[in-house]
Amino acid sequence: MKLFRCLSKTAVVAMLMAAGAVAVAQNIAVVNGKPIPRARADAFVQELVKQGQQDTPQLQALVRQELVDREILVQEAERRGLSGKPEIRFQLDNSRQQVLINALVQDQLAKTKVTDADVKAEYERLTKNGGAKEYRARHILVDKEDEAKTIIEKLKKGSKFEELAKQSKDPGSAAKGGDLDWANANAFVEPFSKAMVSLEKGKFTEAPVQSQFGWHVIRLDDTRAAKPPEFDEVKSQLTESMQRQKLQDFQQQLKAKAKIQ
Repeated sequence: MKLFRCLSKTAVVAMLMAAGAVAVAQNIAVVNGKPIPRARADAFVQELVKQGQQDTPQLQALVRQELVDREILVQEAERRGLSGKPEIRFQLDNSRQQVLINALVQDQLAKTKVTDADVKAEYERLTKNGGAKEYRARHILVDKEDEAKTIIEKLKKGSKFEELAKQSKDPGSAAKGGDLDWANANAFVEPFSKAMVSLEKGKFTEAPVQSQFGWHVIRLDDTRAAKPPEFDEVKSQLTESMQRQKLQDFQQQLKAKAKIQ
């Protein structure tokens, strides 16, 4: 009977030790009683590897220390009640939304890949029907017609197009004063293209131009004779443009289905 009890205690100790070993394997550290999962460290390492770093014991040690340091600071912030402040909650919610949006974009791109055949067909369409000119234009994209009209009035009163373009809903050109670089007219949606080619150099549209993306104010900066580049020269740019178009179409589809009150 004593031997059985002794063996039972030994078995219990062994089980507890085994459970502890599993917990250690699942966590890289425990800070003030709160575990840091190994999965989080592995994900951190994978991101660094994607950026070109080598997965080494030294890197894993640095990641462990970084996560421990972060956990200590987060716990102190929580102790001070900072996470309950409205402005902090807003920033946390905003960060969460951005992470989810980025994940959605990557997931959608993976599901709607642009193939080499797609890019080649688009290249042939553009070079076949492109005409003899390229256009250097700027635009400001807004959601409402009244917003576009207000911008046009400001331009008429002498406001700089480049400054007003900072409020554009097109993030790709807003940071560049609305500049769309040199492009063939067929690179733009028809309402935009039609308005752009009708402008004289240096002039802007005196009425808002509507497309599926919103309302545009367009200025034509210059034109030049077009010489189609070789396919390999523009393949990457065309691919990115087609991917952006697919994402914009996807967003418009979601907006059309959404119940907005």
